[in-house]
Amino acid sequence: QKNSCILPEDLKNFYLMTDGFQMTWSVKTDDTPMPLGSMVINSVSKLCRLGGSSMYTLPNAPTLADLEDDTDEEGNGDKPEKPHFDSRSLIFELDPCNGNGKVCLVYKHAKPVVSPDTEIWFLDRALYWHFLTKTFTAYYRLLITHLGLPQWQYAFTSYGVSPQAKQWFNMYKPITINTALLSEEADSFVNKLDPSKVFKGKNKTPVIKKKPPSQPAGSQKSHTGMTSSKTSSPAGNSSRK
Repeated sequence: QKNSCILPEDLKNFYLMTDGFQMTWSVKTDDTPMPLGSMVINSVSKLCRLGGSSMYTLPNAPTLADLEDDTDEEGNGDKPEKPHFDSRSLIFELDPCNGNGKVCLVYKHAKPVVSPDTEIWFLDRALYWHFLTKTFTAYYRLLITHLGLPQWQYAFTSYGVSPQAKQWFNMYKPITINTALLSEEADSFVNKLDPSKVFKGKNKTPVIKKKPPSQPAGSQKSHTGMTSSKTSSPAGNSSRK
């Protein structure tokens, strides 16, 4: 009511179930636990609006709306239109990302009436926008599947995660680093077995053995018979004697 907008149905159902969400996990190095993963969805009271005027702001102090530039690229082709810091959009912080940026719920069309269509965007530390998902449910699944690893939202930016964060990804979520490879070649991680290559023997040069000159079969048999008769004849003569 304060901001004249309605929460999307999936986010409203989430807040009806639990007022925010926070889960952290640690790894043990040298028997010392070190905080690593963090999954956060701000509670309703912390669902603060970005770019809103503050009563403590000086009269001539710059605001986020001053960053707006009409020459910024708008949504063309596959690129969706970026949110605006001025009154054209309503932006609410869902996750402070431990100071690495902000995940925001964005109403991109607030004039003349706030449109109920929302999207989830990531605002990095340089105040550049990066599209994440169209619905809160899809973002929640991304949050869970990425295990809340540090800077995981930067995997959806053009410059990617930092080298330190990439080490954690290689340890706990290695397939995420290869998302570009997966999109280019779906079967790149499938172990393909080619039986013709696996069972293909090496071509060995045959060794030619020299055989003694072969004798005719008949002569060999007769020779064998003669030797057997010769050897048996003495035995016969002796028995006769």
